[in-house]
Amino acid sequence: MSQPKILVARAVFPEIIALLEQHFEVEANQADATWSKAELADRLKDKDGAFTTGGDRIDAEVLAQCPKLKICANMAVGYNNFDIDAMTAAGVLATNAPDVLTETTADFGFALLMATARRITESEHFLRAGKWNKWSYDMFAGSDIHGATLGILGMGRIGQGIAKRGAHGFGMKVIYHNRSRLDASLEAECKASYVSKEELLGRADHVVLVLPYSPASHHTIGAAELALMKPTATLVNIARGGIVDDAALAAALKDKRIAAAGLDVFEGEPKVHPDLLTVPNVVLTPHIASATMPTRLAMARLAADNLIAYFKGNGPLTPINPAVAAIK
Repeated sequence: MSQPKILVARAVFPEIIALLEQHFEVEANQADATWSKAELADRLKDKDGAFTTGGDRIDAEVLAQCPKLKICANMAVGYNNFDIDAMTAAGVLATNAPDVLTETTADFGFALLMATARRITESEHFLRAGKWNKWSYDMFAGSDIHGATLGILGMGRIGQGIAKRGAHGFGMKVIYHNRSRLDASLEAECKASYVSKEELLGRADHVVLVLPYSPASHHTIGAAELALMKPTATLVNIARGGIVDDAALAAALKDKRIAAAGLDVFEGEPKVHPDLLTVPNVVLTPHIASATMPTRLAMARLAADNLIAYFKGNGPLTPINPAVAAIK
């Protein structure tokens, strides 16, 4: 009996390819070529499954050309590259890679917060440019983390991890807003208080975004929301591009309507809004919040395990649309 055919759409760890080759006929993109949607669809048209990353768009247009496709396993916790409604209508299972990146991403979120508040990138550029020739009392004076008010928009596992780091490690006062309020025991564990979005933006010294992207969360932070924030406040986005209106944020940073921002994700990434590249008071990183070798390997292994479990008939480990989990 022939093995199912799968496409690995981006370069991944060689040991993951070797694992998949024990179970499947694998077409791998180890050259890490960037394919257009048409090229992706062409390579998927005879495949039974796909190993995807957050940049591989699976929508109705692609699915119409891939009648054999049964499952797409995303090597990411986010899945805004998937049109879940279209996949469900086509009977294609979607899976993601939650949990394995929670602590690593929370670590990075806090690192980005600290770099933003303490103007680390800005001061390093100053030093590298040879501009440091004397000390002054206000040179790159930023804002404190300890004892400050931390506002978290989105209080899933990663948001809770950031809350615990802030409350327990830095004595921060944690407030949060979420689609649904946490139960009392989780709030106590995180030392976090539930408030409205508007109150959070007005009170927080540091705002961290950790909410999932959806059409409903598009531009959750725009000009109106930025206007609610303190001029001394910072904004950090480790969630998804599109949650922040990057053009509005660049304007607010330029006009010093907020003090600084730290961004790991962008609208239209890997492209970055050109105005963000012209303001000094922003820390920019290329979507690396989960980027440690152990975590990325765990993410890849979970995506591979979802494919293997599905085709063995055991059911996927982390389905997004479980109604189509049975093998076609």
